[in-house]
Amino acid sequence: MEKFIDEHLKYDETAGRYVMDPEQQVRDQVEKDYWKIVLRNIIRDWRLYLMLVPMMFIFFCWRYMPMYELLVSFKVNLTGTAKVAEMDFAGFNNFIEVMFGSRRFQFWQAFRNTFVLSAYGLLFGFPVPIILALFFNEIKSNAYRSILQVFTYLPRFISTVIITTLVWMLLSGKGLMPGSTPGVISKLLLNMGLITKSVAEKGVMYHAQYFRAVYIIQGIWEGAGYGSIVYFAAVIAISPTNYEAAQIDGAGKMQQLRYVVLPAMLSTIVIMLIVRIGALLSIGYETVLLLRHNSTYVTAQVISTLAYDWRGSANVNLATVPELINNLTSMLLVIGANMISRKVSETSLY
Repeated sequence: MEKFIDEHLKYDETAGRYVMDPEQQVRDQVEKDYWKIVLRNIIRDWRLYLMLVPMMFIFFCWRYMPMYELLVSFKVNLTGTAKVAEMDFAGFNNFIEVMFGSRRFQFWQAFRNTFVLSAYGLLFGFPVPIILALFFNEIKSNAYRSILQVFTYLPRFISTVIITTLVWMLLSGKGLMPGSTPGVISKLLLNMGLITKSVAEKGVMYHAQYFRAVYIIQGIWEGAGYGSIVYFAAVIAISPTNYEAAQIDGAGKMQQLRYVVLPAMLSTIVIMLIVRIGALLSIGYETVLLLRHNSTYVTAQVISTLAYDWRGSANVNLATVPELINNLTSMLLVIGANMISRKVSETSLY
């Protein structure tokens, strides 16, 4: 009763009694009418909501239903059954086996490689779309800018298989076997003194120390143009009056960039950074699988490819463990980055 009085009533000294708090009355009324408004909007725009149903169904099938298979991480298949419910419960034995048992070297090597590749990608790849969007904003010709944007977006829509094959040809020669004729990029790096003759002859792609650089550069080339779209949208949303006011105050190009453009992009940059941090350990297996070689496993093996290899060797219960650890770590990174961002910049995902 006292809690209800504190939350809903306010003591009126003039009247000498408790009265309903006007602000609380408004909040109660809004809460009461909220679902009525939602239902009214759904009835009014039912065609739009109907269009969401197929996408929600696909999202449920591809994102939520597979979560049931995470139970395999806590199971052991001693009976040879294909049904998760019929497998024997193993507790955290699979996690102990992967993290501290006989497979710990493979797991921690893949975890380290995943973190290093993601950190390098964040360090070198995250600023590139921002810089590209700023360059696009400085191009005055709409036709010329559109042509450049199309060329930068194009790698995103080309098959990963085609792109990785092109990388192999440029760095390792016309064929995909060691000892083939060095590719154009290999010859260029050799002439610049960045690689030795033996590396160029065998192929850059067959040396583990170069895998990370190749992966990061390919990722930047493939995604920089597509990633610049959201930043360019933030730039073109800036009112021209802001530039005019800055010019009246005597601001040059760099000062306009510092005091007009970057502050307008800050919220977008923070949101995208939080999303990127959340995906820090989420490296897809497709590109790594196509770029790696037996001689580059020491730097190329990541969590997703490790799970892929274990799944292929019928260790399904162990294969789900690295992915589950990866997903939990990513969730904690998102929560942590969001909390820090909310305290520092007052911009957050939620």
